[in-house]
Amino acid sequence: MEIKQEVFDMVFTPEDRLGKQCLLLPFLLLAAWKVGSGQLHYSVPEEAKHGTFVGRIAQDLGLQLAELVPRLFRMASKNHEDLLEVNLQNGILFVNSRIDREELCGRSAECSIHLEVIVDRPLQVFHVDVEVRDINDNPPLFPVEEQRVLIYESRLPDSVFPLEGASDADVGSNSILTYKLSSSEYFGLDVKINSDDNKQIGLILRKSLDREDAPAHNLFLTATDGGKPELTGSVHLLVTVLDVNDNAPTFEQPEYEVRIFENAGNGTTVIRLNASDRDEGANGAISYSFNSLVAAIVIDHFSIDRNTGEIVIRGNLDFEQVNLYKIRVDATDKGHPPMAGHCTVLVRILDKNDNVPEITLTSLSLPVREDAQFGTVIALISVNDLDSRVNGQVTCSLTPHVPFKLVSTFKNYYSLVLDGTLDRESVSAYELVVTARDGGSPSLWATASVSVEVADVNDNAPAFAQSEHTVFVKENNPPGCHIFTVSARDADAQENALVSYSLVERRVGERALSSYVSVHAESGKVYALQPLDHEELELLQFQPRQPNPDWRYSASLRAGMHSSVHLEEAGILRAGPGGPDQQWPTVSSATPEPEAGEVSPPVGAGVNSNSWTFKYGPGNPKQSGPGELPDKFIIPGSPAIISIRQEPTNNQIDKSDFITFGKKEETKKKKKKKKGNKTQEKKEKGNSTTDNSDQ
Repeated sequence: MEIKQEVFDMVFTPEDRLGKQCLLLPFLLLAAWKVGSGQLHYSVPEEAKHGTFVGRIAQDLGLQLAELVPRLFRMASKNHEDLLEVNLQNGILFVNSRIDREELCGRSAECSIHLEVIVDRPLQVFHVDVEVRDINDNPPLFPVEEQRVLIYESRLPDSVFPLEGASDADVGSNSILTYKLSSSEYFGLDVKINSDDNKQIGLILRKSLDREDAPAHNLFLTATDGGKPELTGSVHLLVTVLDVNDNAPTFEQPEYEVRIFENAGNGTTVIRLNASDRDEGANGAISYSFNSLVAAIVIDHFSIDRNTGEIVIRGNLDFEQVNLYKIRVDATDKGHPPMAGHCTVLVRILDKNDNVPEITLTSLSLPVREDAQFGTVIALISVNDLDSRVNGQVTCSLTPHVPFKLVSTFKNYYSLVLDGTLDRESVSAYELVVTARDGGSPSLWATASVSVEVADVNDNAPAFAQSEHTVFVKENNPPGCHIFTVSARDADAQENALVSYSLVERRVGERALSSYVSVHAESGKVYALQPLDHEELELLQFQPRQPNPDWRYSASLRAGMHSSVHLEEAGILRAGPGGPDQQWPTVSSATPEPEAGEVSPPVGAGVNSNSWTFKYGPGNPKQSGPGELPDKFIIPGSPAIISIRQEPTNNQIDKSDFITFGKKEETKKKKKKKKGNKTQEKKEKGNSTTDNSDQ
């Protein structure tokens, strides 16, 4: 690893460089990083100065320096956002404020700061672990400045009297303590390793005591840690020599271990101790109590019966707060002076599944466009459970049957991503529920709601309510008069749903359609641009729409007038073996005029009968093609409008329908008149329909 001068200048001030150059190389080597499973690792010593180099995070993540600011490069860390910072100019991660490993992680063997590095456009998330290395910055500390030890003068040599050892807030070798006792001809130091790998120390009597010769002894106990440089702490030992009672109570074993579940009820028995004293009478009567050096937290959560030695719970036990209690118990006889025996009770708290998982939502990218691609990241989700082992193992699930899914990115971190097609017109918003469930038995779970709004994309064309309208206009209308209003709707939203109207230009005779009518682009109102002449232009067809794929015929009939039959072709004739084969349309109901009546004379009546029958289909003689249709129909006395439509090819049924026209009074008169004039109507009908009338 090349050591550049700029890194050296960043880590140390000018006055520090001369004396610390030799320390720079191992420091930088310890700050080495690696990429594994999408995660970046660095290390930094605690108590490093502000500005201390940690790593070239932008380079290591493959990000260009020029894109850090445009892509909104940022870091997130739960409760530790101010400890580390990134220089956006050079992409270097550095120490921003004081890092105290003991404050950050306590006595945990491993300590690291987890960072989430987030960039946008596109959204990317990186995970970075910065290990905080311990330095020997905490000296050993004893719980009190002076420990008092009471020893009877009758005690035999090699008797051991327990002492409270020191504690060191550092970890590893920095917390390994060695003890040394000041020089004394009566006492030595007894050091043993107990079951929790801690050293248990005590005074060992080397020579019998004589209270009359020396009623008290002043000693000093020094603790030294294993750091470099090493740190020390000391405590004053005041040994008071007592007279008389020569047998102290003793326990069956010096140390007991008990396991009990957290949240055990008050009054639950932890253990019943039993000590014995070889003396008789009052000198052998034993009273149990907690040692005077027992921590206050023990007294808050446990009590001991002075007569029976039974230890019971008196406060709520929480594994997540404290999972081990070390209780020192004295068994004191009632002699004069009393003597005491000692033991230690280790109470290990077992975890129960009593913590509900916690869900945290961050970096919501909302709303989501309805044309967003699969895999688009919607939100970042993290979960946490204070329980341990299987009780703290959390799995996340999402509301079923939605176009989204959860993707695990790192440990308890998830990304909510798009996993299906969105259509705002079908579903404009989703209410998602994220469920976090731990592995306890029974398991505990929590939910969090995520509202995902779908943003509109212009993916729908405008549509009319109906494909065709028939409008009646009196001739000689004033120029610019409003004759009709068309209306279309667009399923999109906001500006994507705004509709404008225009005519489909075509020729009407020798003139363009736009010379006759116009449509307002915003309102859809259709205006006649000039007076219309019925004799010149009886039927005017125009489109603000797409043509339908079929054949259409329309005939406008008026009494004493010629009516034109117009053919609008928007489909294709089917070709059979013998050439084009077209099944002619059948008649539909005529469009009634205002105040019109309805008649239903026998089918097949002639002229002036006010009804017509058209028969088409395979059962009738084959009709000529559309191009051979007569130009005009003249049907005197009929104000009817005939609309003709095509029938399916396989329809074998002859169809006829009625034509609505005139007023009801006139219709009744024409009914009576119909029978008497049947012959005349047939004659007139034959003259007016020429040789193309159907039977």
